[in-house]
Amino acid sequence: MQALASVIVEKYDGETARIWTEATTGADLVARLQELPGFGAQKAKIFTALLAKQLGVTPRGWTTAVGDYGKKGYRSVADVVDADSLVKVRAFKKEQKAKAAAG
Repeated sequence: MQALASVIVEKYDGETARIWTEATTGADLVARLQELPGFGAQKAKIFTALLAKQLGVTPRGWTTAVGDYGKKGYRSVADVVDADSLVKVRAFKKEQKAKAAAG
C-alpha cells in the first residue's frame, strides 16, 4: 500500500482520479494502471472495466483495451454491484473453470 500511495503522490500529486481523468484512451488507462505496484495486466483490465461499467469512465477504445471484461454479463468483479451479481460472477467463473478442465 505504501508503494502504491507513493506512486500516486509522486506521479499524480496525490490525486488518484487523475489516473483515469487524464487517460486519453482505454489502452492508455490500462497502461497507467499497470504502472501501479500490484497491478498486472489482468487487474488493470478488470479495474478499467469496473471504472467504465460502474462509474461511467469510458475513454475511447476502453472495450477493446479490456477484452472480454468489457462484455455485458457477469464476468468479473467489474460486474459485481450486489449479492445477486456476485453469485452470477461466481457461477460464470465456475463454468469457465469446468470448460477449461474439460479441454
